[in-house]
Amino acid sequence: MKKIPFLLILFMGFINAQKLTPKEISIINQGDIKTAMPIYQTTDPEQHKTLLNLSTEIDPVDPNTATLVKRMKESLLSTNGGVGIAAPQVGINRKVIWVQRFDKEGNPFEYFINPVIVWRSELQNLGPEGDLSIPEFRDQFYRSKVIQLEYVDLKGQKYAEIVEGFTAVIFQHEIDHLFGILISDKKEKEKNDSYKKVDAFKRSDSVTR
Repeated sequence: MKKIPFLLILFMGFINAQKLTPKEISIINQGDIKTAMPIYQTTDPEQHKTLLNLSTEIDPVDPNTATLVKRMKESLLSTNGGVGIAAPQVGINRKVIWVQRFDKEGNPFEYFINPVIVWRSELQNLGPEGDLSIPEFRDQFYRSKVIQLEYVDLKGQKYAEIVEGFTAVIFQHEIDHLFGILISDKKEKEKNDSYKKVDAFKRSDSVTR
C-alpha cells in the first residue's frame, strides 16, 4: 500500500509530460541511433532561439526518449573534451542532460531525465566555464558547491542524490540550459547588475554633495 502514492505521483508525472511533437520526433530520428546529433550554436539565429527557449518535461518511457538519450551521448563524445550536454543543444527543448561524473571512479558519463535541483548550498565556488554552443567563450562563474538533485531514468524510476564539487558545477550549467540560460547572457546580467549598483551609489553620492 505504501507504494501506491509514489506510483500515482509517477503516473501523474507521465501525464503532465507533453507528448513529443512530430518535429521533435523527426529531429530525434534523423540518423542512426549511434549517430551524433548536430550541436546547436549561438552563431546561428534560429538555433540560438532554440537555446533560449524553456524546456518541458519528457516522458521517460517513450521509445523516442531512449533514442534521444543515446544520440545525445554520441554528440557529447564527438566533442572530444565536453563534460556535459543538454537536450536544447541538439534542438530538443526537453529536460534531458548528460553529465560526466568526476565524483565517481572512472569519471563515467550519465544521463538524467527531468532533473530538478531541489536545494543549493549558500557556499559557492568561483571557477571557469565554457559552452559547446558558444564558440570561443569562457569566463569565471560562481556556482553552489553542493546541490541536491532529483531525476528519473528511462524506466521512470525516481532518484535523489547530493552532488558536490566540479560535478555539481556541471549539473548547474546543464540545468541552466533547460531554462534557456546561457553563460554568455549570465555574465552580461552580472555585469549589468554590478553597473546598476555602482550607478545607484554615484547618484546617492551626488545628492549628498
